[in-house]
Amino acid sequence: MLVLDDVHAHYGTAHVLHGVSLRVERGQIVCLVGRNGAGKSTSLKTIIGVVPASAGTVTFRGNRIDALAPHTIASKGIAWVPEDRRVFGSLSVEENIRVAAQATARSGTHRVAEALAFFPDLAERAKQLAASLSGGQQQMLAMARALASRPELMLLDEPTEGLAPSMVQAIRTGILQSREQGVSILLVEQNFRLALSVGDVFFVISRGRIVYRGTRAEIVAAPDVIRDHLGLGQAKEIAKWQE
Repeated sequence: MLVLDDVHAHYGTAHVLHGVSLRVERGQIVCLVGRNGAGKSTSLKTIIGVVPASAGTVTFRGNRIDALAPHTIASKGIAWVPEDRRVFGSLSVEENIRVAAQATARSGTHRVAEALAFFPDLAERAKQLAASLSGGQQQMLAMARALASRPELMLLDEPTEGLAPSMVQAIRTGILQSREQGVSILLVEQNFRLALSVGDVFFVISRGRIVYRGTRAEIVAAPDVIRDHLGLGQAKEIAKWQE
């Protein structure tokens, strides 16, 4: 479905991605993990076109998208949920989702109710201003807004960062329900235990390069890879997850 082949990207003169290659198959939850500054968020931004690829190719459903504008890429069925959420604070929850639903021909007005159905806690606050929501509720809103565009692929950047455990569980449920509804997911996530609970395939990125690819079972069986590229703390998370 989505294929990155030898993708390079720069911020000015800084070379951030050094030949990233990965793929997401239809129906998969693929996790891109690595230390801070490894290139995870830049990879998502390059896919959606916010950061242009300076070399390599990005293809979606067999067609190149690396030279397209972000809004054109989104119209082809890719939704991006950025790390900073970017909800419209002066609009209500329902209005935030309606804006996204109306922004693409892929969706319709009935998608507002369907998107809210993923997050019951959010549905109860449909008329509430987004600025008054908690961080976890805003994250739910960002995901619901993305789902309202009827994506085939959703790019999630650190969706559980800084959230309380109850909110982490709600986000996890939303991720799994999204996949059940036919949405493939590329997930960037520092909460490795959460990633292990949802991910099918894992790519480890270090200093802008993919250094490991494996299934959930394979990465659990390779704690040295996690220790070397994610840190001892994440290796310990594997042990906890196996308990």
